[in-house]
This record gives sequence, C-alpha cells and structure tokens, in this order.
Amino acid sequence: MSGVIQALDGLKVVEFGGYAAGPHIGKMLANFGATVVHVESKQRPDGFRMQYPPFKDGKPGVNRGGCFTFFNDSKYAVTLDLKNPDGLALARRLCDWCDVVIENMRPGVMERLGLGYETLSEGNPRLVMLSTCNMGQTGPRADTPGFGSQLSALAGFCGLTGVASGSPMLLYGPYIDFIASTMGTSAVLAALDKRHRTGKGSLIDVSQYECGLGFIAGAMLDYRMTGHVAERSGNDDAHAAPHGAYPCRDEHWLALSCWTDEEFAALAGAIGQPELASNPRFGRFAGRKAYRAELDEVLGIWCRTVDAEQGAILLQEAGVQAHRVNTMSQLFSDPQLVHQRTWRKRRHPVIGDQAYYFPGFDLPATPGEITGPGPLLGGDNETVFREFLGLSENEFTALESTGAFD
Repeated sequence: MSGVIQALDGLKVVEFGGYAAGPHIGKMLANFGATVVHVESKQRPDGFRMQYPPFKDGKPGVNRGGCFTFFNDSKYAVTLDLKNPDGLALARRLCDWCDVVIENMRPGVMERLGLGYETLSEGNPRLVMLSTCNMGQTGPRADTPGFGSQLSALAGFCGLTGVASGSPMLLYGPYIDFIASTMGTSAVLAALDKRHRTGKGSLIDVSQYECGLGFIAGAMLDYRMTGHVAERSGNDDAHAAPHGAYPCRDEHWLALSCWTDEEFAALAGAIGQPELASNPRFGRFAGRKAYRAELDEVLGIWCRTVDAEQGAILLQEAGVQAHRVNTMSQLFSDPQLVHQRTWRKRRHPVIGDQAYYFPGFDLPATPGEITGPGPLLGGDNETVFREFLGLSENEFTALESTGAFD
C-alpha cells in the first residue's frame, strides 16, 4: 500500500474479530508497514461498522461507519464464512501464509473453529498468535462477556472517578481496550524478536482486565502497604493544591495544579495577588487543603477574567502546570498535534475525506504512515485471495459460488 520502506515491511498479519482491542493492534502494525488482512463475514461484519456512530450523513451502513474506518486504516478487508467448509479452509490458508494472527473473540471460539494455536502452529510453527479478550483465556471469569465500560468498573477505575458524595462514574468509551491493545502490540513485537532468535512462534494471552490494573498501581500499592482504600474525591489530589478545572471567560475550562508552596507563590504572582502566598490559609499546603473551597472561589473569579488559552500561557510562563481543557474540535487544530502530523487526511470511497489518527510514536529512519483509508467490507477479497494466496480466477469464482466469501 505504500512505497516508503517501513520498519515492519514484509510482516504479514491476519485479524479475526472486531471492535477495538484486536483491530487496534493490527492498525498500529499496519501503520509501520505490516500487511494486515482484517477478516469479517458478510453475515456478521465487525460490530464497529454498524453499531457505533458517527455514520456518513447519519445513516448506518456497513461502509458508512467512521468508527470502524478510524481503527482499521491501512488494512485489507476480506469476508469469509467460517461455518462454510470452503470459507474455513481459506481461513486456514491465510493462517499458513501469515506471520501473526490476532483474534479477540471469546475464549474457545477459535479452537471450536479449528483455528486454535495448537492446530495452526502444526502447519506454521513460526506463527505468533495473540488472543485478547476481557479476562484472558482461562480462569473463573474467562467466559464473562462485556465491553469497555464494564471492564473499567471491574478494574477499579470507576470507583475512583466522581465526587465523594456521588456515584462511581463510567469512563468514556473502551478505555481499557486501548491500554490492552497498546500492551498487546508490544507483546507481538517481543514474540517476533523471539522468533527471529529461536525460529519458534508464540501464543500470547492478553487479559484486558489485568492490563488495566497497571494504571491504578499507586492506589493498589497504597492499600497493600497501609490498608488505605482510595475513594472518589472529584478533582482533589492528595499531594497538590489547588488541583482542579475552572471555567473561563470564553466558556472553556482551565486545568491547573500546584505541587509545592513555591509553585503556589508563582501562581499567586501570576494572577496579580501575590499576597495569597503569605496568607496563613493559603501559603502552606495544609492550609490550601483545609480551605480549598475558598481558594477555588478566588481562582474561579480570576479565571472568569481570561480566556482559557490565555490563562494557560500566563501560568505556564510563571512555572505553573496549567492547560486549557480541549474540546473535540480543538484537538484537530492544536498546534502540537498539527506539528506532529497526528491527524492524516485520507479519502474513503463512501465517507469521503476523513482524518485518521497516527500513533503517538514514530521511527524517524523508517517512518510510519496512514497508507490508506478504512477498507470496504470484503473490498479486498480478490487482491488477498488471488494475489496473496494465489487462487486462479476459476478457483476464486468457484469458491464465490459455494458461499465461501459470505
């Protein structure tokens, strides 16, 4: 798909599954040169195609879903009926052809289809296979279904999110899926390094639930060491004061925090009230915590006199940690993201121009790229099965007639 030499050029990847956790791994590999084939079925397309907006002109359709294309750029898409013997045989041939298989179905599904690692590795002993699901492949909860919101709750995130007097707050979107997919990508690369050294493939079992726990390590360590159970505390922080977000003159918000008394003195000077630093209530950390409501009122009044970006720059120049709270539209115009080429526009044949997200890392000597828009359902059947697997025109037509590609 690209003439640029990339780090993973020549690596062949096949994906079974859908939504976020599996396909996001394939996307990152594809962005650095891997040839990634996303396998779906016409009868059961990837859930992101039809279930998650936005859709072109607000009308759902298998090739109109922006969420699907956003996480599947730079890939090839094929359709196979894995309940059809011919379709399943083609899936086996794809697994013999590739270096990496990624699947995020429920535990046991691939084995029941005859596509489990033990079976596939007999014909392809160098195969690296990554299986990722909510809980991992084994254990008392392995078969438990659910999406990202439920995992965030189970992994303790929601219990720490919200105000003390309110209910736990569900995090936006499949948060843990993307923690797990980023870790899973690293695991695939490690397994490929092992294969390069030993000639042997690997089976990788990624538990999305367990991956999420690493992001609340501090709270868990605190409990193990002291018995203290972390609770919801709104924007409060145990080690910073002030620590919050405040509405500004332009109706946007400014997030700021002070981690030392010296930083607070700098904040006080920057907002034109240096006397706050010598005020017995605010000059020391303990006082700022005790009189937080009063301090928030003072800061809230000042923030209403400035625009959020103006206030952030003023405080940053004084050495205070502060940033504007970006809206969705501001993320697409943020000068840092523009400079890094985070958003790369590609034209989808149905949706039209779409901004695709490039991963937050790059390799200057072998740079990655968004080499194509998200693929159409089954749009690459002929390319993959005739060019990659070598089917003749007659063979391809015959398999079409048996429903192998349904």
